[in-house]
Amino acid sequence: MQANGAGGGQQQQQPQPPQGPELGCLGAQNGEASAGTTAGDQLAHANGLLPSANSGGGSPGGLSVNNGVPAAGGPGPAAAELGGGGGGGGSALKKKKRLSQSDEDVIRLIGQHLHGLGLNQTVDLLMQESGCRLEHPSATKFRNHVMEGEWDKAENDLNELKALVHSPHAIVRMKFLLLQQKYLEYLEDGKVLEALQVLRCELTPLKYNTERIHVLSGYLMCSHAEDLRAKAEWEGKGTASRSKLLDKLQTYLPPSVMLPPRRLQNLLRQAVELQRDRCLYHNTKLDSNLDSVSLLIDHVCSRGLRSVCGVLYMLQCLGIMRKQFPCYTQQILTEHCNEVWFCKFSNDGTKLATGSKDTTVIIWQVDPDTHQLKLLKTLEGHAYGVSYIAWSPDDNYLVACGPDDCSELWLWNVQTGELRTKMSQSHEDSLTSVAWNPDGKRFVTGGQRGQFYQCDLDGNLLDSWEGVRVQCLWCLSDGKTVLASDTHQRIRGYNFEDLTDRNIVQEDHPIMSFTISKNGRLALLNVATQGVHLWDLQDRVLVRKYQGVTQGFYTIHSCFGGHNEDFIASGSEGFDSPRQQRLACPVLKQRVNCVV
Repeated sequence: MQANGAGGGQQQQQPQPPQGPELGCLGAQNGEASAGTTAGDQLAHANGLLPSANSGGGSPGGLSVNNGVPAAGGPGPAAAELGGGGGGGGSALKKKKRLSQSDEDVIRLIGQHLHGLGLNQTVDLLMQESGCRLEHPSATKFRNHVMEGEWDKAENDLNELKALVHSPHAIVRMKFLLLQQKYLEYLEDGKVLEALQVLRCELTPLKYNTERIHVLSGYLMCSHAEDLRAKAEWEGKGTASRSKLLDKLQTYLPPSVMLPPRRLQNLLRQAVELQRDRCLYHNTKLDSNLDSVSLLIDHVCSRGLRSVCGVLYMLQCLGIMRKQFPCYTQQILTEHCNEVWFCKFSNDGTKLATGSKDTTVIIWQVDPDTHQLKLLKTLEGHAYGVSYIAWSPDDNYLVACGPDDCSELWLWNVQTGELRTKMSQSHEDSLTSVAWNPDGKRFVTGGQRGQFYQCDLDGNLLDSWEGVRVQCLWCLSDGKTVLASDTHQRIRGYNFEDLTDRNIVQEDHPIMSFTISKNGRLALLNVATQGVHLWDLQDRVLVRKYQGVTQGFYTIHSCFGGHNEDFIASGSEGFDSPRQQRLACPVLKQRVNCVV
């Protein structure tokens, strides 16, 4: 084997690649020659270039090509000096340094991904040119035997892998998983005796996961394969179940032996999630599926995002990004003739209801293209004004409440604009808050004078809870629990079925209003003189306090915002410029009662 510019036909002895379990790069790398088999067919190539026949008068023993330069001497440009050396033999090409560990890791990750796409010849060529191994040879055999269902051979492969596994208990767990798959496949094939043999003579002697063995023994009673797959929650014999088995087995093997499953996809998914977290105005749905994003550029929510020939170009300007975020007034509605106390979008987002001191509720239609609002219906007759509104789960009905001195509640049919029910239990009542049960057939209402009722669509009283001075209400998705903030600066959960209650949140100041996230995990509280507090209802801990909101006399209603509820929005009684400009994104500088 000759280096570039080296004369003569004598071969140089190359170092042999390392043997055994090591997974370093082997053979030729970045200009290093690889050991051939015979003098007549030895080839060395580097940097992705394939060897070609030498037109010059070179050594008949073999051909060596580096960066397209023939190894043998000749009058052509191949004989030019490339390292500043001189003399009859010329100077050898400078060898690039060996691949770093990170380079080897990247090559293996790419190889694994290509292998998953079925590009096996490409993987072989990549491993050959880089001198790396995708995985340990014993791991490759193990993988093939598992996917082919050759369980005896797979067990023998486990014995070869023992020296490469750090924990001896891992081999037992891996063997248990193998035998479990073997047992289930025997049962599915109707080979009950063989399955029983595996259970008694192979699984049980492992003395591992006895509870699971008892469960497996129960599968012997399954009358047909469908029943077995249903009870075992198993896909059945074939590629799907064996691939899942292999994914579990790979977790016990070091990455130097066998890469974790879909490692490159997981790394890319983590990168996309990090970009989403760093996106200051992120307000789009970003699936974990990599097909929904471009990997060619970083993700930034912006109106400057445009598609040209399938390539995304981004204007990463903060001012442009904020234009996509709701920081600017888009439309001003002037149909109400007095203060607007409350507003609420329908559950499907196609309508907006606004309640005012002028005794009316206006239903607005949302244009799906321009997002502009158009007056649809006006619901009149609320003598005390409208301070709270709640849509039914199917958006067919709307319940309206008044201020503290109002004892009435109005239930409207949104489709027809007709009043279905006007409810009042007593003239001394105060009904200021309402929430719908998820079934859409019941709702709860209450106020600060101690009323707490559950009613049907006709206004009939179904249940009541005495002595609860309600500030705000919310029905959880379980259909049983109602959350209520009261005058004791707390939120309690009330169960109308078994008439039990429990404390969930305790504050040091009055809770004026609250709202719950879509998943029911977080609660956003407007606390008098304290701003906005975010609570985790599951762990019952205060997550964060948001400052800059001024509230004391008026009831302020905040909300979760954004496509993934990553933001919160809140009104305020005033605008404290030095504080709010640091901690918030101000939109309006007047008093705002409600944000949706």
